[in-house]
Amino acid sequence: MAIHPSIRHAAMLMGFLVTAAGPAASAPAPRVTVNFVAPERYTDAGDRVGAGPGLRVTLAEIRRIIEGATLRAMAPGDDLRVDVLDIDLAGFAHPGLSPVSAPRVVTDVTPPAFRLRYDLRRAGRRIAGGDERVSDINFLFGARANRFGAFTYEEELLRDWARKRLKPQ
Repeated sequence: MAIHPSIRHAAMLMGFLVTAAGPAASAPAPRVTVNFVAPERYTDAGDRVGAGPGLRVTLAEIRRIIEGATLRAMAPGDDLRVDVLDIDLAGFAHPGLSPVSAPRVVTDVTPPAFRLRYDLRRAGRRIAGGDERVSDINFLFGARANRFGAFTYEEELLRDWARKRLKPQ
């Protein structure tokens, strides 16, 4: 059976495109390592008044948030190490309120804050890093104020940080 030359040409072109896209598609995924340094000393991450999640739950959620936010912002093949040096969650646990419902009182003077040390490497070479305090006094403005759930403000803060610090160059 004879194959029309235009079909053969199209098949060869498609083969070329698949081959050309192959190496880019096989680039290693970015990797993130999150370490919590002396979490028992954090400003506000544990359950100190019998309300809210305990330290283990808080750290697991913060790890999930950091990994998700940074992976979205990194280029394929990047390696990132984040050391969390301090956590101060948005608001405060009110000791007089019911520990069953565990509400946090959030005001404009109680923003979330993190102290992070990070090291971003591309092909083994350091391209970004440092030790910084991450916070936003305007955390109640915009879409953030309309979201619900635990660690909402912290998640938005860390996403903003990752977009600004880790975007591919």
